[in-house]
Amino acid sequence: MKKTLHVTWLGEQRYLGVSESGHQLLIDNSPVKIGVSPMEALLGALATCTAYDVVEIMKKRRTPLSAYRIEVEGERAEADPKRYTTITVRHIASGEGITQDALEKAAHLSHEKYCSVAASLNSEIKLETSVE
Repeated sequence: MKKTLHVTWLGEQRYLGVSESGHQLLIDNSPVKIGVSPMEALLGALATCTAYDVVEIMKKRRTPLSAYRIEVEGERAEADPKRYTTITVRHIASGEGITQDALEKAAHLSHEKYCSVAASLNSEIKLETSVE
């Protein structure tokens, strides 16, 4: 399955991504930001990917969450390309019947089996580039 995102430069270091379905994503690394940076977007992609899984897993286990948030923090290398060297994902949830153990199992399943963003971060990705 192929996914496509078209990105257009808006000036300065500001870009608008538009998905196949027409949804927009503002990526901004300008001095005065009105969007998230590319590296913040990567953290957001990981957080929302795993959140989707955890919410669904807990619902299937008949312990739906009543409140849930993720705090994600990335530590970057000092030298270029300044990639993330460590990413910490904290799942904070509550709801009737929710246990620490059940939440840990759901988070582990997401990170180890279901979350495609986590799997992409943990793999060798063939990156192809063309110039027109």
